Amino acid sequence: MSNGSGMAPNRPTVSIMIMALVFIAAGALHILKPAPYVRIVPPWLPAPALLVLISGLCEIAGGAGLLFPVTRVAAGWGLIALLIAVFPANVQMSLDAHTRGASLGWQASLLLRLPLQLLLIWWVWHAAVRRPS
Repeated sequence: MSNGSGMAPNRPTVSIMIMALVFIAAGALHILKPAPYVRIVPPWLPAPALLVLISGLCEIAGGAGLLFPVTRVAAGWGLIALLIAVFPANVQMSLDAHTRGASLGWQASLLLRLPLQLLLIWWVWHAAVRRPS
């Protein structure tokens, strides 16, 4: 949907509102219940608790930024960078499940989660960054 100028509409779409809510909620969970996120920070990264706090704050800021036309594209690019930056934690979670001998079903679900990150990146790009043709 365009406003006639070839630019994205000024109002957030339903997709953007849902996305904003998802990122704000996820960011809040990182801050309010950090332990599960701290556990999946790869061991080669320093200060896991600080990284979880920073990623949570970035998720909240990015989600809020999606709601305003003036910040939407920058927020979209920021969220895409964040999704790429946290990908190693998703890989670590899958590796840890394998090492612990988790059920094959759980291991499979964690492996299937990895391509979900690509889908999230596409969703953010499509809804917040891409210019309508």
